[in-house]
Amino acid sequence: MNKPVIGITLDEGNNSSYSVFPWYAARKNYADPISKLNGIPIFLSHDLKNLRDYLSLIDGLIITGGDFDINPSFYGENIKSKTVSLKEERTNFEFKILEEALKKNIPTLCICGGHQLLNVVLGGSLYQDINEEFVTEIDHEQQLPRDLGSHTVEIKENTKLRNIVSKNQMFVNSAHHQSIKTVGRDLMVNAICNDGIIEGIEHKNLDFCIGVQWHPEFLIDKGDTDIFFEFIKRSSIPK
Repeated sequence: MNKPVIGITLDEGNNSSYSVFPWYAARKNYADPISKLNGIPIFLSHDLKNLRDYLSLIDGLIITGGDFDINPSFYGENIKSKTVSLKEERTNFEFKILEEALKKNIPTLCICGGHQLLNVVLGGSLYQDINEEFVTEIDHEQQLPRDLGSHTVEIKENTKLRNIVSKNQMFVNSAHHQSIKTVGRDLMVNAICNDGIIEGIEHKNLDFCIGVQWHPEFLIDKGDTDIFFEFIKRSSIPK
């Protein structure tokens, strides 16, 4: 198997919790599963001028999560929740690189906020705040540490995700206050929480384009490892 180059998007900020200067950052465990499975992880700065070079360099793309939200204007709404927090430069970069990766059929794994972005890029919409718009008894922003699971999700039959994990249920963590409301074009739901919140989507036509609302990089469930294995496998196929 060839060693695929996997592009991983970064978080950004300008608060002094990390540095007094503007910063990029990502958790190490986004890269670790890639390296362990014989891939080459590289982190992508938010430079749109480098977009074409990034796309010619990478064999697979991970859109990571983060403590921010997509501007509702991307799905035709005004901000209506005080909980919405924006990172415009990051969103603009991730939107564009994901849009182009889909056109090129680059294997793509979209995690948490990336899962939501995938839906928005393809014309779907989001609940701006679950607790304000959706009735549920599940805490989707779990109080437990992020490396522990907090609820199960049902893996739908006749989906690529079901074929990958080979089971009908996974135990996952949960770190989000928004979720998918209407599903974007050419996408299908592949995982759902028992309260009805959409936990996973996949593209109907592309080779590997999967979004999950949880954080599989923590490898809590065996299915998380299976997802990364299949992602690297598909990214290794010569174009």
